[in-house]
Amino acid sequence: MFTSLFSDFPPAAARGEQETFEDLLRRPDVRIERIISTGQASPPGFWYSQPQGEWVMVVQGEAGLQLEHDAQERVLRAGDFINLPAQVRHRVNWTRSDPPTIWLAVHYDLPDDEDD
Repeated sequence: MFTSLFSDFPPAAARGEQETFEDLLRRPDVRIERIISTGQASPPGFWYSQPQGEWVMVVQGEAGLQLEHDAQERVLRAGDFINLPAQVRHRVNWTRSDPPTIWLAVHYDLPDDEDD
């Protein structure tokens, strides 16, 4: 099946109502997803800390990513990527809405309960 990262957005993402997460490929040891952000950010005081590693790239748009141990946020633009090892606390401070920020995320070393 052929598709594009830049089209066929879920309705909520197309309307800019919410951030969306779509699995593009799912295997026992890896999951690849497209994330579409339209101005969303992590809630105040909230930090992600995931049990798996995540390699993430901004394909379109921009975002401000904050790692807990960094004093300054990292501004990610189209083509920028970062590897976030398991349990690294991080948050998204902001995302660009025009154009929507499109992320490509590769989750690896998935815990057994995520393999289903």
